Amino acid sequence: MQRSLTTPQTTSLGKLQSWSLIRSGLTGETTNGIFRVQVYGTNTLRITITRASTFEDFSYAVVSGPEPAEFHIAEQPDHLVVKTPAVTAIIRKDPVRFVFVSADGRVINEDDAAFGTCWNGEQVTTYKKLQSGERFIGLGEKTGPLDRRGAGYTNWNTDAFAFSTGQDPLYCSIPFYMGIHSELVYGIFFDNTHKSFFNFGASNNRFSSFAADAGEMDYYFMYDHSVGQIINHYTQLTGRIELPPRWSIGYQQCRYSYYPEKEVLTLAQTFRDKNIPADVIVLDIHYMDNYKIFTWSRKDFPNPKRLVEELRELGFRVVIMCDPGIKVEEGYKAYDDGIKSNAFLKYPDGTPYSGQVWPGWCHFPDFTNPETRQWWQEQFAETIELGVEGFWNDMNEIATWGQMLPENIELSFEGNGATMRRGRNVYGFQMARSTYEGTKALLNGKRPFNLTRSGFAGVQRYGAVWTGDNVAYDEHMMLGTRMVSCMGMSGVAFCGYDIGGFVGEASSRLFARWLSIGAFSPFFRAHTMINSRDSEPWAYGEEVEQISRNYIRFRYQLLPYIYSLFYDAATTGMPLQRSLAINYTHNPRIYEGTFQNQYLFGPAFLVIPVESDKEFVKAYLPEGTWFSLYNGQTYAGNAEYILECPLRRLPVFVKAGAIVPMQPVVQNTDVAQELLILHIYIGADGSFTYYDDDGSTFNYQAGNHARRDISYSANQRKLTLGAVSGSFQSSVSNIKLVFHGLGTSVETITVNGKPTGLSPEMNSFFSALEKFDPFYDPEPAPAEAVHSATMSNESHAITITW
Repeated sequence: MQRSLTTPQTTSLGKLQSWSLIRSGLTGETTNGIFRVQVYGTNTLRITITRASTFEDFSYAVVSGPEPAEFHIAEQPDHLVVKTPAVTAIIRKDPVRFVFVSADGRVINEDDAAFGTCWNGEQVTTYKKLQSGERFIGLGEKTGPLDRRGAGYTNWNTDAFAFSTGQDPLYCSIPFYMGIHSELVYGIFFDNTHKSFFNFGASNNRFSSFAADAGEMDYYFMYDHSVGQIINHYTQLTGRIELPPRWSIGYQQCRYSYYPEKEVLTLAQTFRDKNIPADVIVLDIHYMDNYKIFTWSRKDFPNPKRLVEELRELGFRVVIMCDPGIKVEEGYKAYDDGIKSNAFLKYPDGTPYSGQVWPGWCHFPDFTNPETRQWWQEQFAETIELGVEGFWNDMNEIATWGQMLPENIELSFEGNGATMRRGRNVYGFQMARSTYEGTKALLNGKRPFNLTRSGFAGVQRYGAVWTGDNVAYDEHMMLGTRMVSCMGMSGVAFCGYDIGGFVGEASSRLFARWLSIGAFSPFFRAHTMINSRDSEPWAYGEEVEQISRNYIRFRYQLLPYIYSLFYDAATTGMPLQRSLAINYTHNPRIYEGTFQNQYLFGPAFLVIPVESDKEFVKAYLPEGTWFSLYNGQTYAGNAEYILECPLRRLPVFVKAGAIVPMQPVVQNTDVAQELLILHIYIGADGSFTYYDDDGSTFNYQAGNHARRDISYSANQRKLTLGAVSGSFQSSVSNIKLVFHGLGTSVETITVNGKPTGLSPEMNSFFSALEKFDPFYDPEPAPAEAVHSATMSNESHAITITW
């Protein structure tokens, strides 16, 4: 006898009883709950299911409502239909189940026919039928492979010090993933901040599922033709980054901790003396008076304003640690003000919650309260007056000694009321919001840099994210590349890891390799913990110093390209570091073995991460033609290669058709540029949008920017620089064109019809390593024969042919 599918322990949504139209879709009542289908756009549908009598409609993550879109609703005897030009939702009546179908009739995603959406006590789960060959990617900051099929994950923001390469959960929760099968791609964002669980066919071969301990089943279904388009729809929902200050995308040096101030100044001067570019020195908790936020140690930093000014004269900005814990100490201004302003988290009996962290017993602000966010802003006023423009939100999971945050702590939740069961996953997110919005308001039009360890979907609106307390070994280095790629697919474009590893001590080889990979990461910072060896580029010997200098200098040459990619992220949501799953979604090779670590840095560069002890690596080059970054040798795509990867040379390729704006090497981002260097890689059509502005204010949002579309036609042998849009007056007076792969037969080009001679030259982005001893004979720096020409920078359209 078959057991009933509905038991007292598990309750399904049940049978449709009635339905009605609403402006954006329809609502329905079932035997066990209510549901709603809303059209949020041609490609996005929202499904909300609850056992309550009304829908809650509250979200910290989603910033956009339903957009005007064409859709039609129809009723059939056994189902309802909600149809847009891109996707159709079929709602079966008995029992209520959801099926999503493409415009040409293919099943994209469907509920498990028996289970659909169910409740097990308070826990709510939606079960989805596993499709043949289905892969799953995304879910933000997670360990494990690129393809998450066969694995399960938990979202519960956790202080995961020295986390293992398979540990879960970690610091951030982003309940958004994409499914791939049968040449189809879809995305699901589950907007519920309670502890949640994702099962992608783990321990079963029947279903994938997503669940939350309590709250509504509220998810957005997105369908389009590519992963990139799904990311665009997701970031349309949850927001995109505002452009960060240009200095924040340079090299940042951090340790736990640099002090006293003399050490900080010596560090800055050493970068300049050694001709190693850098823009930021990060101060960890030892800059404070006994670890109390909004204070400075008078012993180690007697005059912080003077220190910040002296660092600015050397071309450095300061980023300071901002922990949420406010020490319980009468006479401490932040504590006294917090008590007076009723700013702290409380137990149900109204007493402030106390947890122990660096300063001792602390209270913690309730960042879900608008009045607390205003109070938090006011606390930064004195810091801003010192000239600090960068902030680092740490320990915001919340991390406390004992790691057992009481779940009966109450939060405002914008006046809606909640406990830490619902609020833990968004606490760090709302701290990042409070810091970003507060410092932005105080900086009088300048952009703050804000970094956070903890977050939730939408955190990209308020700052960069780094992957927490990683460990100094090769497996963690390789994991970091996958995690940053995965964060990028989950809306967080400004992301990175601690180069060299925070916990433990990197070997010389590991640091050199990690830094070379990190140069192709959106967030570029080296960091290590207390009681460990020095971890600056020169601390590992002369060879590593020179390797580090080479890759940091290349990063600074790439700044026009990288800054343009940040503009792309701010306008489309496309990440800078791009998993190959974005461009080569249906190619099974990119999910295999070490190939899953490979990624694109923007549209041009293919980066092959490799362990520090390897001298050779097996790489997969996707379809297309690829140039070696170092000597211009070309490789056919859709093929595997065994590549040399000596420590001084990370395998990096440039795609034929790439257009890469670069600049001469500078020591910091404050140096104005008069020369823009456009590297054009011949062999396929290509395009790029070059973007520039003042790099420091929000004036770009009012049109004070310079945007230029550049395209290359291989068949027509034509390079077109479109007219500049925007009112920003660039410092660039000349443009140098560097052609890669042009051959020797072309000696002249025409610039808007006027002949211009080409000059042959040898191009090398990297310097040769020095000879250190009689037994060390380094090879010369690899170079490539190219052709170049220089012309004036004009704002009108420029056409170059040959």
